[in-house]
Amino acid sequence: MNDIDKRFTGSVPKVYGTFLVPLIFEPYAADLQARISSIGPSRILEIAAGTGVVTRALAATARPDASIVATDLNQAMLDEAAATGTARPVEWQRADAMALPFADNEFDAVACQFGVMFFPDKAQAFAEARRVLKPGGVFVFNVWDRISENEFANTITNALAGVFPDDPPRFLMRTPHGYHDVPIIQRDLAAGGFTSSPRIETVVARSRADSARVPAFAYCQGTPLRNEIEARDASSLDEATAIAAAAVAQQFGADGVEGKIQAHVVTVRK
Repeated sequence: MNDIDKRFTGSVPKVYGTFLVPLIFEPYAADLQARISSIGPSRILEIAAGTGVVTRALAATARPDASIVATDLNQAMLDEAAATGTARPVEWQRADAMALPFADNEFDAVACQFGVMFFPDKAQAFAEARRVLKPGGVFVFNVWDRISENEFANTITNALAGVFPDDPPRFLMRTPHGYHDVPIIQRDLAAGGFTSSPRIETVVARSRADSARVPAFAYCQGTPLRNEIEARDASSLDEATAIAAAAVAQQFGADGVEGKIQAHVVTVRK
């Protein structure tokens, strides 16, 4: 993974929160929230919280006395999350998942929505999640399945390969959709110290938008894919977005578009 893959700066957090969250993250946020809430934890840590879609779901549904700490490496993402707000007070804190600034055995549950793929050393991040969990505590996270199972992301990646044939932008394939191999996930959890067998479920959902431009704009301008496009040609962002939108329209129609999304949801106890 390149450093550029972790750069959520400028207008990216706003576009991410406004367009990408409802496009692909909300269905899985509800799924993750339900899994966490069914455990009834009193102290919850969220890592790689992004703009807070899972945080908001947890704040609205967790037991009344539960405390929630939401962290992310990118302060700009946390600022966007805090500005949106939550149904109850949440502690927002910048933190690196590779070296969490919390004591051992501090949390009943650790949640991570689509953040694991960005961790440079997955086993180390898993070891940190395990360290801060109380004995019997639960780590719940999800990761995207391979890009071919996620239709909008796949279509846009292929379209951009036509714009930059000599150096195609591969962020979506390389990072968000680059950690989908179940045996590797199991291996990394074991390397992180988890001795119980994880439950790994593949969950299919639908991604919907009012027009073909929405997924194109969300992916091209609301993720680090924007950094890749601008690194190749700083003036080409709008053109690349339009070409991606045309590709989505050709495959899914211009209005009321809908595509498949698919992810693995992992639950493991300490």
